[in-house]
This record gives sequence, structure tokens and C-alpha cells, in this order.
Amino acid sequence: MSRVVNGEFLLGSIEKEALRRMMWRMATFSGVEILTYAIMDNHFHILLKVPEQKSWLKRFEGKEGEERFFEHLSLVYSKAFITQFRSEITELRNRHEEDAAQALLERFQQRFCDLSLFVKELKERFSRWYNKQKGRRGTLWMDRFKSVLVETGEALQTMAGYIDLNPVRAGIVKDPAMYAWSGYGEAVGGSKRARRGLCKVLEVAQNGWSTKAHAYYRKWLYGEATVAEDSRRKGYTQAQVEAAQAAVENFLFLPMLEIRKRMKCFSEGIALGSEDYVKGMAARYQAQFERQKERTAKPLKSSAGGKSGSIFVMRGS
Repeated sequence: MSRVVNGEFLLGSIEKEALRRMMWRMATFSGVEILTYAIMDNHFHILLKVPEQKSWLKRFEGKEGEERFFEHLSLVYSKAFITQFRSEITELRNRHEEDAAQALLERFQQRFCDLSLFVKELKERFSRWYNKQKGRRGTLWMDRFKSVLVETGEALQTMAGYIDLNPVRAGIVKDPAMYAWSGYGEAVGGSKRARRGLCKVLEVAQNGWSTKAHAYYRKWLYGEATVAEDSRRKGYTQAQVEAAQAAVENFLFLPMLEIRKRMKCFSEGIALGSEDYVKGMAARYQAQFERQKERTAKPLKSSAGGKSGSIFVMRGS
């Protein structure tokens, strides 16, 4: 968890979206696995798994692995940087200094699967983006991030629930599924990456975000947010919990919930309209979201599973 300096509410929808994009990209680059998260107005939480570094780095062994390594760098580094890095390695090998070349590669690769370096670089990159957008200088974050080790099983699920319920307890939304910048909210919206993370929390197969798994997690979330009738804390009364859990018992409710969530994203999202219109908006705002590749327009799926040929959406994730 990391908090904005002085606890100021500096993160609006655009800033949260930019931070989420950087978070996923840096996680992929760093080799850490995001299980769930919540990006709030003045802080963020990320629940993640850090793989064993030695095993993770095996993908970069050998000649083919070295090519994969340079391709991997393109996730966050420019072509100019990668070209320069390659030339340094080539120059060392031309001088028959293979040990020095390997040492340089390994020194860089030691940055992977490291919690501290992942959070440090994420915060630094976002700070540079934020300060440039706002014309400000100076630090954006309060102190170093805070972290805690979490055991798998019940403790992991409890931590995931605490994070996904942040928007409810802050009084921002009544339904955790309706918050755009959380792992659960993203999973309900159809994100495969967010669903994979929560499947690991629930200890089911990575493609196991079934109606049953979703039902279990949603019922459990509501139970975790139960508060007394006279409590000042934000949450749900016992009656609200029972009503929500009863609704989940009817599995037809969950597909409808996902449709509601997607429609909410469409109505509050970036652009909705013809393919030309959406692509035009994508080009217009591309720089604002620091995208290196062109954002594409995707057809809006109908409730029957087909596609509408005239309506397109530019998704927020």
C-alpha cells in the first residue's frame, strides 16, 4: 500500500486509469503476478505474488532466451535503449569478453521478481507522468510503500476481500462490482487478467472464473462487509447481506451483473459510437494515456453473444 503525499485526493478517473495501465504493464515486465488491487483517490493497494526468481529467469536462458529477453524489454523501454543495450553486449562479445557480457545481462535481470523494485519503478514512472500532466514538481508519494506477507488460503482471501471492499467502505460505491479501478470490478467487467488473479486467490484453475466461483466470492465479499445497524462504518446491514447473497443463489443474476457493469463502463467510459468515431477519439487522447500502440475499437457484444456491427466501444482497460 502506498499513499499520496499528505493524504491529498489527487487521483481522479484519468489518473487512476493511467496508474492502472502502468501497474499491469510493470507487473508483466517485472514478473510479479497481480491477484487483486484497488486504486483509490489518495492511495492504492496491490495484492501480488512474487515468483521464485531463479525459476522465472529460465525463460531467458540460451540464445533463444536472450532474444526473448530483448523482446521483453520492449514492454517498458524504448527502441533506442534496447538498441544501445544490444550494441554493448555485442561489443563485449566481439572483444571475446563473454563473461562480461553475461554479467551485464544478469545484472539487469536481477531486477525481475523483486517487490521493492516493482513498486519503486511503478511509483516513479507514475510520478513523472503525473507531474508532467499537472505541471508540478516534487514528490507525489508519502514515504516508502508498506507491505505485509500473506499466507495462502483463508488469510489470502481475507486480504483480497479487504482490498476489493475498499471502495464500499469509503462510501464511493454500494456494490464492489461497480468500482472501475479494483480487481473485482475489473473481473466482473470481463477482464481475463483480473479473473486469473482472483482465481489464484480462490485456489481454482486460472480459467476457473465460473459462475460458481464468482458466486462464492461475491457472497463472501458481502459477508465480510457486514456492519451493525447503528455502526458508523460503511458496509452492509445483515438484511442487505442476506438479500445480496440470496440474489447470487440465482446464478442468472451474475451474467446480468456483468452486463450492468459493462454498460456502466460504456456510459462512463471514454468513447462509444461508430468505429471511425472511436478510433478518432483514440488518436486524440492517445498521448494523454501514454499509450505506445494505437488503441483499437472493439464491437459491442449483444446480450445474445453476437456483435452489433455499428456500435463500437473504446474500453478503459
